[in-house]
Amino acid sequence: MRKILFAVLVLIVIGIGILHFTTPGYMIFYHDMYRRLSYFPIVLGAIWFGVWGGLLLAVMSSIAFIPHVLIYIGEGSGTYLSELTEIILYLAAGTVTGIIAGRESLLRQRYKDLSEKLEISYDKLHRETQLMLEVEEQLGAAQKLSALGQLSASLAHEIKNPLSSIKGTAEILLDEFPYDHPKREFVEILLKETTRLNNTVEEVLQFSRRGVQGEKKEDAQTEPLSGVIDRVTSLLASQLRKKNLTLTVSGWEAGKTFFVAGEKLSQVFLNLILNAIDAVPKRGTISLHIKKLDNALRVTVADNGPGVPAEEREKIFTPFFSSKDGGTGLGLSISRKIIESYGGEITFSECEDGGSCFTVSLPDRTLKGDIIGEAPAAMSVDREV
Repeated sequence: MRKILFAVLVLIVIGIGILHFTTPGYMIFYHDMYRRLSYFPIVLGAIWFGVWGGLLLAVMSSIAFIPHVLIYIGEGSGTYLSELTEIILYLAAGTVTGIIAGRESLLRQRYKDLSEKLEISYDKLHRETQLMLEVEEQLGAAQKLSALGQLSASLAHEIKNPLSSIKGTAEILLDEFPYDHPKREFVEILLKETTRLNNTVEEVLQFSRRGVQGEKKEDAQTEPLSGVIDRVTSLLASQLRKKNLTLTVSGWEAGKTFFVAGEKLSQVFLNLILNAIDAVPKRGTISLHIKKLDNALRVTVADNGPGVPAEEREKIFTPFFSSKDGGTGLGLSISRKIIESYGGEITFSECEDGGSCFTVSLPDRTLKGDIIGEAPAAMSVDREV
């Protein structure tokens, strides 16, 4: 495009030179008009192409003006010098206009550079502001954790005393039922869950005292994951019946040979299945699938509920965030900390039917300890509760 513009200006200069040459000398009005027209290509060339463009077109205009100057050679020195001065003005116009245009271009470039720097500064300020907001959110969460610690310390005594009484009562009831009694299993579950709840209260107290998450504490015993799932589903059977929900569990065989920290993992799957029970409507379905991978085990808990809104998915593992009325917002946060403390991972995704899908992945290398017991003999590969 610049080449075309320059060629057009050159053609204009040539055209003005031809008009000078073909117009008779006594037609002074036309020659004066052509002389003034020569400034337009010179000025435009200087504006568009800088000093060198203006000078080049000024030189070309001067060359095109020479035949007209030759006409006045015999007219006297005054007239001749007057025409020759026009050439000097052409050169001056091209030079001055080019310098002014060049400075304007330089200022324009400086303003552009300044605008880019301001944009970079704005982006940096925006990022720092975002960081400050995140820090403020973390500070708010820390304040909530501090308040939780104070509340935990004040309620610890009141909570632990009833737990001790319940545990003692369960131990007495356990002695009343022989091993073959059908209700002994429920008393054993009551005793185990009371112990687990007592340990959980103790951990919350330690968490509030230290202000940070403590080091990972291995359970004294491990058990097959299938046993953990069986115990959790037994505990939740009544709640499933109340809403007429169907809970299907598949992959029992994979869980029989995968040993886990029973008390910790019970808390995780209780949280996940309880959330699913709260989310799905009556006569809904919840599925739990166990799958053995190369060096890990993957457990998927899915439901056909309404799912989690897109704007809340990044917050569901944040402490104290809950979309349920009366929810504490600690269930998923604690579950993630438990899984991560054993080197695993818990993630959320949307199911194909729009419900929620939580995936727990646990590596073999984190599950240590002697093999304690066997999976219940009554377990089958696929099971429906």
